[in-house]
This record gives sequence, structure tokens and C-alpha cells, in this order.
Amino acid sequence: MPTPTKGPRLGGGPAHERLMLANLAAALFEHKRITTTVTKAKRLKPYAERLVTFAKRGDLASRRRVLGLISNKGVVHELFTDIAQAVENRDGGYTRITKIGNRKGDNAPMAVIELVLEPVSAKQAVVAEATQAAAKAAPAAEEAPEAEVAETEAVEAPAAEETTEAPAEEAATEEAPAAEEAPEAPAAEEKDAK
Repeated sequence: MPTPTKGPRLGGGPAHERLMLANLAAALFEHKRITTTVTKAKRLKPYAERLVTFAKRGDLASRRRVLGLISNKGVVHELFTDIAQAVENRDGGYTRITKIGNRKGDNAPMAVIELVLEPVSAKQAVVAEATQAAAKAAPAAEEAPEAEVAETEAVEAPAAEETTEAPAEEAATEEAPAAEEAPEAPAAEEKDAK
């Protein structure tokens, strides 16, 4: 949490500032974007992101902690179900502040603060899927008997020779981890046998 700002608080007193931030956060979670002054948006950003982090945990203690700050149960439910699910792959930066022009009446600088609900990025999403697939494939390869691993390597080797040079290089790099995993399984079995 950032250090508190020096000088006067929003609204005059600490209790009023807490209530204002709670109401702004509730409005942000309900409408997904709100327009407010730049100062309030900057003060709301760490507050709202902390609440989203609690929502990502999803346990009962986190829900009760958020309910202590935001009294609207419907908004808290939406935060824990919809918003937390939308940002589960994001490590931080759940909100975005965009400055707009000054307010017409008192010339106060205005900003739009919104939740960032779109996926992290296409490239990072593909990398995450590949990592998950590799993690699922690794336990499956360890559980497979040695004979099946040897048969799959024998079948893949002739297919790689028939293709052009570039795919052959890729196949060679793919076979190397499989070859490395095969000796590890017998070593583990030998240790268990002793």
C-alpha cells in the first residue's frame, strides 16, 4: 500500500475519506468505469486493486473483509464472481486511469477510472496455455511405461527424417527433452526398489 499523501484528506476527516473511497470502489465495481476527479481516481486506484486482490483469493475470510468495507452485498458478489474471474490471469494493474478535460463548472481536472477486464495479451495467453499443457504432459510422460516411451520415440524419429531440414531440427529439439525424461523414470524406480 502506498504511503498516505501529505496535506488535507479527501472530504476533511479520515472517516469521511474511508466512506468516500468505499463508495467510489462500489460504484467502480458496479459500473466497471466511473468519471471522477484526478485526485480521487489516484486515491481510489490502490484501494480498488487491493479489494480485487482479496476477491481473487476467493475464501470466506477475504469476502468478509471486503464486506466490512463495502456494505452492498450485490456489488461484493459481482466482485468475487465476475470481476475476480475476469482478472485471474493478471498479476496486478486491475484499474486504468485516463485523464479527460477539466470540468466545466469549477475547472477541476477530471479522469475516467475503469477496470481492465480484457485478457493480459494474446502472446502471454498463448505462453500460459503452452506452459499448462507442458505441465499436464510431464506427469503423463512419467507415468507411461518405458516400453511405450521407447515406441513413441522410434515412431517419431523416421517421421522427422522424411521432412525438410527445418522441421527435422525442431523434431530433434522436441525429442531431446523426451530422451532426458526417460532415464529419470528408471532411476526413480531403482531408488524405490532399494
